[in-house]
Amino acid sequence: MWQVVYIASKEEARTLRDRLVEEGFLVKLEAMDESSYQIKVPESEAEEVYDLIHEWL
Repeated sequence: MWQVVYIASKEEARTLRDRLVEEGFLVKLEAMDESSYQIKVPESEAEEVYDLIHEWL
């Protein structure tokens, strides 16, 4: 099961996705509309990814 951990602009979502993939996480981006994207990760990794994103921002 995939869980949303963050909602961002297209550019920010791609940047975060790339950083998370470099860290070894599985990441999906899902468009909500033209300018907003959901960043999704497996439920088992969600808490760790959420913490990392908030450290980076």
